[in-house]
Amino acid sequence: MDKISTDIVIVGSGLAGLRAAIEAASIDSSIQVSVISKVHAMRSHSVAYAGGTGAVLYPDEGDSFDLHAFDTVKGSDYLADQDAVELFVRLAPREILRLEHWGMPWSRRPDGRIDQRPFGGHSFDRACYASDKTGLHAMQTLYNTCLKYDNIAFYHEWFATSILVEDNEFRGFTALEIKSGELYIFEAKAGILATGGAGRLYSFTTYGHSATAEGMAMAYRVGIPLKDMEFIQFHPTGLVPSGILISEAARGEGGYLRNKQGERFMSKYAPEKMELAPRDIVSRAMMREIIEGRGFEGPNGLDYVHLDLTHLGEEVIDEKLTEIKMIAMKFAGINPVNEPVPVRPVAHYTMGGVHVDINGQTPVKGLWAAGEVNCVSIHGANRLGCNSTTDCLVYGYITGKNAAEYVLKKTVRSGVPLIQVEREEKRIFDEILKGGFGDDPYLLRREMQNNMTRHAYVFRDGKSLEEGLRKIRELRKRFGTGSVSDKSREFNQNLINVLELDAMLEVAEVVLVSALARTESRGAHYRFDYPKRDDVNWLKHTLAYRTPEGPRLEYIPVKITKWEPKERKY
Repeated sequence: MDKISTDIVIVGSGLAGLRAAIEAASIDSSIQVSVISKVHAMRSHSVAYAGGTGAVLYPDEGDSFDLHAFDTVKGSDYLADQDAVELFVRLAPREILRLEHWGMPWSRRPDGRIDQRPFGGHSFDRACYASDKTGLHAMQTLYNTCLKYDNIAFYHEWFATSILVEDNEFRGFTALEIKSGELYIFEAKAGILATGGAGRLYSFTTYGHSATAEGMAMAYRVGIPLKDMEFIQFHPTGLVPSGILISEAARGEGGYLRNKQGERFMSKYAPEKMELAPRDIVSRAMMREIIEGRGFEGPNGLDYVHLDLTHLGEEVIDEKLTEIKMIAMKFAGINPVNEPVPVRPVAHYTMGGVHVDINGQTPVKGLWAAGEVNCVSIHGANRLGCNSTTDCLVYGYITGKNAAEYVLKKTVRSGVPLIQVEREEKRIFDEILKGGFGDDPYLLRREMQNNMTRHAYVFRDGKSLEEGLRKIRELRKRFGTGSVSDKSREFNQNLINVLELDAMLEVAEVVLVSALARTESRGAHYRFDYPKRDDVNWLKHTLAYRTPEGPRLEYIPVKITKWEPKERKY
């Protein structure tokens, strides 16, 4: 098997991966950075984020680090680690200005300064934005900056399959070159996981098709626990029936949510914040309206409410919500200037992820994780809008810096564990590609996604979660080793899809086991059978460890520095 030797390997080429690559490469030009991406970097899911990136830019106007931190902690339903939140908010403005200096075309105030718009759960307008194409512009800025560094190498359309670890020390990755179908070893001194979230576990989701959780699964398989996986965010405004995100920017600019009686129903649920309450509160309010018969009947059970932008006027929509208008017209045949948009809560973000410390370090020496794949935890039980992209930038910076400093101290590579490499080669080519067996993986994927949407959605209860878990375990048995009809090697997307499904089934089991065990309602995890938050028993993080019998759960305390838990009111 061919081997590629480098200093730092980053798996994932979204905001977090690119930011980490820039930081590591800029610290010392002798450090060789390799970025593995299963798609071309500019097709990473980060290009899709629209609304904004949160940071305190204007303390002279009344904003402050403490305000941003408290909004984040309160929004998290007090499950966020407050030391990490305080670090996060202090580093955030630097990242906005770095992007500015690298050429990011932020939207401006009349005086030329960076503009900021309101976002749900924030007490100050702190979402920096570039119209409603913020992600596309940020990714272009970061990717173009990466290309200026001769010591960053991209491996577009390569699929990482396993992490190589020996004596609890990172040694490298194995990865398939999709073009040739050959498996390679990436031998490195340090690694950074930046593979994004697990949103494709669900059928109704905003995620791109590449968000299939294999980064989480790779870490889980080498003994790294997954933290707080019961907390999946459902964004209030997914376009019906496609699930494409209608950005929170639409409500930030003044959009209304209305039921079929035409009422702005958020006045019943969050009278102060209305449509700009945190996402978990808005999503539950929408689903209560739908369940109680005040929604509109939608296709395939996708009942919905209306997002009304008509009062904003064509000029505002064309200037600030350009992409939202295009999406509504192209995918629903609706012009939001004149008609309300059909929306319902949609799977959007994974608050949990690979367990890391405040520096993004996993329990494996020499391996970090950044962005949505990790769980620091900054977002706790519910993420505030515009904090996720800031998280990617801040932890891209932190992990890139830490990995580079680690590499400079580590004079030689330790070599890769060949037994693990041979085991992975046998798994992929002998057990799956040549000898794989099981049910049709595409039907299994659909069943898994429908099962997760049915049993681990906005509202949950013990009986439903048990049924969902039973079904996932049945699907894992039916998966077998993975059935691959296409036996060729070159551009074998069938094989890639089977490897992705293997990862998703494993992570789905962790989500359901963790959710079933947490007998309270907190943030995005709301149970009808345990409708109250229980700080006495559940103010703690879930850690799920892999065992042959399934996930084994342990718990660690939440770190509290300034803000004791209290009731959330908006």
